[in-house]
Amino acid sequence: MISNKSVRPSVQGNNLSRRRILANSAVVAAFSIVKPSVLRGFEANSRIEVGFVGLGGRGSLIARMMTGNHKGYHLRALADYFEQVVQEAGKRFEVPDNRCFSGLSGYKAVLASKVDAVFLEIPPCFFPEHASFAVNAGVHVYMAKPVAIDVPGALVIGELGKEATIRKQVFLVDFQVPTEPFNIETVKRCREGLIGKTGMLSSFYTDEAFRDPPKTKTIESRLRNLVWVNDIELGGGYLVNAGIHAIDAALWMAGRRPISAMGFSRTVRDNPNGDTPDVYSISYGFDNGLVQNHRGEHLKNTHGFSCNCIAYGQHGFAEISYQGKAWLRSNKGGYRGGEVKDLYVNGITRNLDRFEKDIRQQQYDNPTVQPSVNSTLATILGSEAGKQNALVTWDKMIAEKHRIEPDLTGLIQ
Repeated sequence: MISNKSVRPSVQGNNLSRRRILANSAVVAAFSIVKPSVLRGFEANSRIEVGFVGLGGRGSLIARMMTGNHKGYHLRALADYFEQVVQEAGKRFEVPDNRCFSGLSGYKAVLASKVDAVFLEIPPCFFPEHASFAVNAGVHVYMAKPVAIDVPGALVIGELGKEATIRKQVFLVDFQVPTEPFNIETVKRCREGLIGKTGMLSSFYTDEAFRDPPKTKTIESRLRNLVWVNDIELGGGYLVNAGIHAIDAALWMAGRRPISAMGFSRTVRDNPNGDTPDVYSISYGFDNGLVQNHRGEHLKNTHGFSCNCIAYGQHGFAEISYQGKAWLRSNKGGYRGGEVKDLYVNGITRNLDRFEKDIRQQQYDNPTVQPSVNSTLATILGSEAGKQNALVTWDKMIAEKHRIEPDLTGLIQ
């Protein structure tokens, strides 16, 4: 029984067994019994007991939103790698010390704390392992994007989504663009043929870069304040971790995933310490002849944030956005749409509502998982094409199953 405030055994000199977790197809015998509460659903006046893993900026925001605006949830257990972070969060959210855990293995203690659902807001290199334990623990899963940093990890998440459906568990990946009503209506009208056959998609993502300080003896210093986005082994890099919003929007408009990519990428920032490029120009090909061009930059150059996708069709064009206008114009009609505002918070709010609703109404189809897997794989494909300055096919990427192993040497387990 785990009763201590922090799960902090001695520092280990070897990597965690992430390879074994993935190789075993996420079968974790210790967490193989589905909780009765998951199978029964929830009464209207009962609260969903939540375990929360990862309490950085985004994690803390979602926890505050959950406790402040969503009375159907109750924060029961918390975990963060950093003990000080989880202690402060425990005080803020009134979670007792004996249900606040730290270290790399803290999430296991959260899952052993009689929770109904777990929220995973951590660097994506850890998602496949954490989600594997969660699904096999019989709890519902709410997870950020991207779903993984490599092909094997993304494929594991796809299988976990299917397994969750079989086990009658909800598994939601928190993208915001597909929750926006103006975006939904715009895509709907494209599906109805208002712009005709789509010939080309143009996706665009820019934002300021995250801090990229010099590395230290271990990666511990990279695990906070989004520094890890600069490291492919932790966050996948800028295209996989950030540009994915625009890529996901494009695949939503396309209604399919790409079969190939080619392009260029480069590193422009001064004195880079992480290995991610920060400028991308990628072209994707699809099996129906559709072409997608993606451009992205992540530099501290005052340009600021922009994320959208435009579909160019035979009869018109349509645009969906993270911030900006969602609308459609065609020689067969149009859709005035409107301005997409505050989508970061509003999208999270809608996903929190949906997650709770699906749990209570026992909706286990988990429709966000496979599109999120496809978007993650598409960004990995684009990253590889940019790295090679060459054409890379989806099938070759999947067949190679290139694995990225974070170096966890010296971290507190």
